[in-house]
Amino acid sequence: MKNEELKKRDLEVLWHPCTQMKDHETLPLIPIKRAYGVYLEDFEENIFIDAVSSWWVNIFGHTNAYINEKIKEQLNSLEHVILAGFTHEPVVKLSERLVELTPDGLSKCFYSDNGSSAIEVTLKMSYHAHKNDKKIGKDIFVSLTNSYHGETIGALSVGDVELYKQTYEPLLLKTIQTPVPSDTSVTSAKEAAQKFEELCKERSHEISAIILEPLVQGAGYMHMYDREFLVLVREICSRYDVHLIADEVMVGFGRTGELFACESAGITPDFMVLSKGLTGGYLPLSVVLTSDEIYAKFYCDYNEHKAFLHSHSYTGNALACAAANATLDIFEKDNVIEQNRKTAAYMAEKLEKFKGLKNVASIRQTGMICAIDLKGYKSEDRVGLRVYTYALEHGVLLRPLGHVVYFMPPYTITKEEIDRVMDTAYDAISAL
Repeated sequence: MKNEELKKRDLEVLWHPCTQMKDHETLPLIPIKRAYGVYLEDFEENIFIDAVSSWWVNIFGHTNAYINEKIKEQLNSLEHVILAGFTHEPVVKLSERLVELTPDGLSKCFYSDNGSSAIEVTLKMSYHAHKNDKKIGKDIFVSLTNSYHGETIGALSVGDVELYKQTYEPLLLKTIQTPVPSDTSVTSAKEAAQKFEELCKERSHEISAIILEPLVQGAGYMHMYDREFLVLVREICSRYDVHLIADEVMVGFGRTGELFACESAGITPDFMVLSKGLTGGYLPLSVVLTSDEIYAKFYCDYNEHKAFLHSHSYTGNALACAAANATLDIFEKDNVIEQNRKTAAYMAEKLEKFKGLKNVASIRQTGMICAIDLKGYKSEDRVGLRVYTYALEHGVLLRPLGHVVYFMPPYTITKEEIDRVMDTAYDAISAL
């Protein structure tokens, strides 16, 4: 099968995500035949380095031999079973490990299928916990400006993406945005925390929870802020009886230099949401971790009607849990976090040369997340698309967010592969 044949068949029947399909009249699709390590290969043996971990999920490389083996083993015994009234060893083992690895106090796991669905779980669980406590009217959620938490209705509601709000506003939940710290300074962290506390002083009786992406706002152009903000928000939430939801869908599992971003601030949120890297990028799975205190608010006799009302057909899927357990095995045996810090340091060295480009406004980095802001362009210039196209022509998959070129490669990337990714990006930006 050749590339052209598959592209034609695709456009006859598929509607791709986050895509204006008319673009594909001139922008070719890239059919992938196989993948290995950091590489994607099409049907004509063109090879691309996956510098964005296939939308931030593939942390240990494609077709990882160990994860493959563990999924195959699981396939021979149990692929899936209803999790209502039944259980299985992979989901119990995974839950035990997550409770052990995540911040102290997170002791119960509720599974879903993807990050957006897990956000929905968390919003409902927070509201319902207050309701079971007879705290009526706490039905407003607070999120940060510039935030993104997914694209289901609840997840869109707590995000702050203008285009989505304009399009779907009549469908959205009641939410309030509080300022995100403007930069990575401690001063801006304190200023933003003060704004949140002022909001709580006035309206905490209405607020169920604040939801935030710790340290890095992914789809929000990789905006980064200092850990002091997390420390202060945790203190404010505790004082005003507002839940803290940490959306670690993107930053979790080693991306920021700690296993979980909340660790950098030494805090325990009331809810932690995990997905993406949870299965090493293999299968859809997400989990909400919460405390015994929250769990107890739903624990009752049947006729008290306090039970949490949420379910998914594929909750705790055995194959996905096997992939997740294999992923955690790799963290345990390969000293991944320490190696990631070394890789991040090398990426920082390579970023230095971008500072000399006249069309680069700023550069920032948190762990293995690097971002470059471009300047001097209008939105209609579609400068990100131009970088994307140039990089593909030179064997690298970059997927800029508007005017922001970012790097978020699999953890298995080598120095030589980083060189190629960074050099290609440098040439692409220079050629604009």
